[in-house]
Amino acid sequence: MAWVQKMKITKTVLESILVHAKRDMPKEACGYLASRDGVICGHYELTNLDQASDHFSMDPKEQFAAIKDMRAQGMQMAAVYHSHPETPARPSDEDIRLAFDPAISYVIISMAAQEGVVKSFKIRKGEVTLEQMEIVEGEQ
Repeated sequence: MAWVQKMKITKTVLESILVHAKRDMPKEACGYLASRDGVICGHYELTNLDQASDHFSMDPKEQFAAIKDMRAQGMQMAAVYHSHPETPARPSDEDIRLAFDPAISYVIISMAAQEGVVKSFKIRKGEVTLEQMEIVEGEQ
């Protein structure tokens, strides 16, 4: 039986990544989510170098800057997020293949529906597990 993990994320961060996904349409938006004390309370919008609607590549300089800023603020890398402009909020075959870190979550924002749908997953050795999301109050 697969165990279910719960991700805690602030309402502010959740709203921010939805705005990012809408703004970057029809391209995939991408970025990092950071946590403090087990709650995702920070987000880092990164540039999709591919400028594509069906995949993304993050800018390495922005990635390093985001990690450096997280550490300076006492936060930890918690998740990679990206949007799917036209497909459901579930990992594609490419998403699964490129999920190298089993310790983090993979958050997908589907813009196929007008309001956007956000889901989180753990991906370990090709096995995908849906992660419950608990929205909590808090600021970034």
